[in-house]
Amino acid sequence: MRNRPLLEICVETLEAALAAERGGADRIELCEDLAVGGVTPNLELMRAARSQIHIPIFAMIRPRGGDFLYSVEEFEEMIRDLASARNCGMDGAVFGLLDAERLVDIDRTRELVELAHPLPATFHRAFDEMPDPRPALESVMASGAARILTCGGKGNAEEGSAVIAELVEAAGSRIEIVAGGGINAANLEGVLQRSRAREIHSGLSSTLPYPRADHSAFEVEIRKMAAILENIPANRLAQAHKVEQ
Repeated sequence: MRNRPLLEICVETLEAALAAERGGADRIELCEDLAVGGVTPNLELMRAARSQIHIPIFAMIRPRGGDFLYSVEEFEEMIRDLASARNCGMDGAVFGLLDAERLVDIDRTRELVELAHPLPATFHRAFDEMPDPRPALESVMASGAARILTCGGKGNAEEGSAVIAELVEAAGSRIEIVAGGGINAANLEGVLQRSRAREIHSGLSSTLPYPRADHSAFEVEIRKMAAILENIPANRLAQAHKVEQ
């Protein structure tokens, strides 16, 4: 049984996914075009990753970069992409839909969550586009999603760690809060201690900008993060949080 915070690594190539697994990642978020925040990976990439990666893989379901207000045609594309991800053996799906008021599009998010079942759904950093995280948290939970990926509505998780801690507290055991955004080996421990998140997401873009060709350096950085996490059991974070209360 895992007794430390989980490390999810975001990648856009098979080579990066393999490097992440070798480095000690617990889960892969698979995308294409991370320079725009990630879009749905193609079938070939999903199939190749599933055949060679042994840890869980969550696939991004996002038809384009830009905002998270999707047309009817784009939503239908997301439905098709979600079915393809399931058929390719993905272990989870990652998506986020907002309405014209920059609030959670609860109905369409719930529809995707139900179509993904039994795969868990992560509501991605579209969450950080919303003006108030507390009602947004309740809206995402109403959709049935299993996780929220957030930087706390700030520029990165380090700056937003206090807000993430509030979300972790408010969520309790109802939904998992995943801290992400600018996390690397240098700030990982501080983000964990302040945010109390039990899952961490990183693409290491602040350390190794895209596009990247040196996957050995990528693996080294992930290995550093995994080593830090081995020394920070999740139960210690929970106990520390109770003491502070």
